[in-house]
Amino acid sequence: KTKYSKLIFRKSDTVPEELHHMVQESFLALREHNCFFQDLVRIKGKDFLTPVSRILIGNPGCTYKYLNTRLFTVPWPAESYDIKYCSPQIHDACKALLRLNDYLHTETVKALQGQNLFENKEIKDTAVIDRKQSFATSLTEQESVSKDQSSVCESEDDRSLKNRTSYNLTLLNYMDPLQMLYLKQEPYFGMGSMAVSWHHDENLVERSPVAVYSYSCEDSSVQESNEQELKGRDSAVWHVGLKVAWDIETPGLAVPLHQGDIYLMLDDLNMTHQHCVLAGLSPRFSSTHRVADSSRGTLEYILGQCELALQNLQTDSDSMALSLKSLEAAVVKQVEEIHNEVEFEWLRQFWFQGKRYLKCTDWWLKPMAKLEEFWRKLEIMTSLVLSEVRKEQQIEEQRNETISCFLLLLKERQKLRKEWTAR
Repeated sequence: KTKYSKLIFRKSDTVPEELHHMVQESFLALREHNCFFQDLVRIKGKDFLTPVSRILIGNPGCTYKYLNTRLFTVPWPAESYDIKYCSPQIHDACKALLRLNDYLHTETVKALQGQNLFENKEIKDTAVIDRKQSFATSLTEQESVSKDQSSVCESEDDRSLKNRTSYNLTLLNYMDPLQMLYLKQEPYFGMGSMAVSWHHDENLVERSPVAVYSYSCEDSSVQESNEQELKGRDSAVWHVGLKVAWDIETPGLAVPLHQGDIYLMLDDLNMTHQHCVLAGLSPRFSSTHRVADSSRGTLEYILGQCELALQNLQTDSDSMALSLKSLEAAVVKQVEEIHNEVEFEWLRQFWFQGKRYLKCTDWWLKPMAKLEEFWRKLEIMTSLVLSEVRKEQQIEEQRNETISCFLLLLKERQKLRKEWTAR
């Protein structure tokens, strides 16, 4: 109640049966179509394959980046978007996960509003006790507190609450622990085998919650373990582990997860705490709904950046020759930074791993072709900068400033190209 109050757990019987059926069918359909993939992630300069297989589903044009790997959404159905899926089953799966997303959004808003009421009551009650008022006055205060609480709930910045809880994507996970040769052991509390080590979820809107739907394929062959339990946890059953960040003195928490259970990590819990996933014996799916920080992670954003960069390119109306409008260091720097971002955060990331999503949809191919067109123009702009700074009629001070910032970005580009070629 004190250390883990922002973890909300919901048993499967609180979720509509129809939704269970739709979501669980979607997991199985995606697995049948081989849509789950191990990610090649980069940690401390080395590449590792994740033990868990994943797929990202969400708003069209959204991406999610973790451990230096950018994932591209298989878009769920959305108005005004023409999305062609490779099979009706994949379409239905994406539609079901959008339904789950809407349900979890509603449940999260309710949970946060309930938490706000509870916290406000705690504050008000403490104030009443501190003032040592009479019983009669205390009753009056409590009545006004009740009114205050309802007004707080109604007057809270609804826009802020909506922004923080509007999940824009879900990262689906799948793992069969019996297919894994080795799973790392939980190092602090003796909780057993981990499917996912202790971590914070990255690249999220500040103080945004995370909602998780868990589906372990339990059957009669996987019974509750009769073996000696690991610190009170049954090793046959999947668990989510939670601990206070960078603290192993406070006892950790391991919550069992059965078919269709849900848990919510509210408010800042993802930052103040770390979580892990403790493997059971049966295969397990999860749908982890997040409010990904889309400030630099959407197709709309990167296309806007390209348009911004190309404002410095002009075409002569007679000769059709291309030239730069400005050679100011700040302008050149901005354009070359966008050049690097397009190449290394989008094009290389997509063709390195993103093309595997063609098993689900070809939606990203047109946007990537458009980004490649922009990239080719950015390459021309780099060449134009080189040819201009070679000209001696440039003012020396301005020329040196331009060359200085330009060279830094070219060196960065060269270094990153070597890294990607090696990968």
